[in-house]
Amino acid sequence: MAAKRYRIVNSARLRMARPVAKLREGRTDWYRITNRSDGAEIYIYDEIGYFGTTAKDFVHDLNEIDRDRIALHLNTPGGEVFDGFAIYEALRQHRAEITVYVDALAASIGSVIAMAGDHRIVARQSQMMIHDGMGICVGNAADMAEMINQLDRVSDNIASVYADRAGGTPRQWRDRMKAETWYSAKEAVEAGLADEVAGNSSASNSWDLSIYGYAGRGNAPAPELDPVPTIAATWDPSMFRAAVRGALA
Repeated sequence: MAAKRYRIVNSARLRMARPVAKLREGRTDWYRITNRSDGAEIYIYDEIGYFGTTAKDFVHDLNEIDRDRIALHLNTPGGEVFDGFAIYEALRQHRAEITVYVDALAASIGSVIAMAGDHRIVARQSQMMIHDGMGICVGNAADMAEMINQLDRVSDNIASVYADRAGGTPRQWRDRMKAETWYSAKEAVEAGLADEVAGNSSASNSWDLSIYGYAGRGNAPAPELDPVPTIAATWDPSMFRAAVRGALA
């Protein structure tokens, strides 16, 4: 029986998003943190989890930040999905007020990390992309079936993050993920994935986006931007009092 091996990523890891697999700017990690007097700045400008620097390292460094404000800058095509979730949760639990800046690209699990911001700002020329989780698996039919279930669970979790931060339902977001949906900065705000458009892109979007179904927003269909329906509620004091009496009976 073949050994079961699978790995879930939220970008096409077998085909790198970088034109040449090399470290940017000679760095040995995919993020950097700078402490300033008025807060901390974090830059995730690479593939998440690239070259063995995992979320464990990021979370450790994040927890060392003793500041009231954090500015998180993103320019990433995605990466390891579980690392991305760990980063998202660590950011949400941090005591600091977090402002996320999408400087050029927040794709795949990078768009989930963007949802960690108390305030989310996208530069005018930036893009965001959401899609279903992807992975590779070696094994028999049972292993493949398990991989399918695992991918569905992961993708449902991702959809729930979008629903929590942008409105709508996980089912709606899962449908958009299955279609691989790209957003311009303005469209990201309209969809609820960001709060405002401000400034110009401060980073070069040099990623090889051909690894995806659509190589960027310019090659993708217009995203679904239907407003989230609201349910009108009526207040009936008599029904409320009756419910209270029933609960106390």
